Amino acid sequence: MQTLAHFADGGPGPWILFFPLIWAAVVIGGIALLRRTVWRGRRGPWQPAADDNSPLMVLGHRFASGEIDEDEYWRRLSVLDEQFGRTGKGGAA
Repeated sequence: MQTLAHFADGGPGPWILFFPLIWAAVVIGGIALLRRTVWRGRRGPWQPAADDNSPLMVLGHRFASGEIDEDEYWRRLSVLDEQFGRTGKGGAA
């Protein structure tokens, strides 16, 4: 540790301790950049694909736009849940 502290004696000085932090910042910045640009549109296996034409999505859009009220939304949602289910068309988990 004495070598790091004494820059005048030929040691690299205490600034050498900042190089791992700089590399960590570069790596984290690169990952953040990739997440915002390249990986933005991709979905992982943990995210179900959102189909804009699915009955559940159409019902949600109609409720959000005010075409149907809350009671009708919940009534229709319960019917769609019985028919399509939230886990898939087969109803299996």
